[in-house]
Amino acid sequence: MDQFMPDTSAQFDQVIAICRDLFQKKMKDYGTAWRVLRPSSITDQIYIKVSRIRTLQMTDVKMVEESEEEEFIAIVNYSIIGLIQLKKGFSDEINADPEETMRLYDFYAQKAKELMERKNHDYGEAWREMRISSITDLIYQKVLRTKQIEDNQGKTLVSEGLDANYFDMLNYAVFCLIKIKN
Repeated sequence: MDQFMPDTSAQFDQVIAICRDLFQKKMKDYGTAWRVLRPSSITDQIYIKVSRIRTLQMTDVKMVEESEEEEFIAIVNYSIIGLIQLKKGFSDEINADPEETMRLYDFYAQKAKELMERKNHDYGEAWREMRISSITDLIYQKVLRTKQIEDNQGKTLVSEGLDANYFDMLNYAVFCLIKIKN
């Protein structure tokens, strides 16, 4: 890699560290109350976050003091929650083991990073030339696709499943956070 090219892998790790820190702090405040959410509810949470980001990008008026950056962090964390819920299923038990939860968080963050690295190789880091608003639209598209797959009870003819969409939303949100920080 060219010595002047940004180190995407290190930038990814820095962003995930910020997201992970907030996730862990919220888990101390709220426990794992999100365990009661069905995947469709998690998808709707991501939908709310990306819809708000799009509204902020298209208007000058902000009525709630949460930044785009905070919303992208939420998309990363909700995407990981979605992946955990797909694996474990939703539960009425809201006191999941914090250590196991953080191991799962780290596992899915690492899987997302590996996917990002493979795609960056094939696409030549084209995302670096994209606008944050365009990447936001891709997240919006992915969340709409996810909602459709859920409405179809998870059945697809030729498309990737729910987990692939969560991974893509996570990685797109990381790209936006990298771009915001630079």
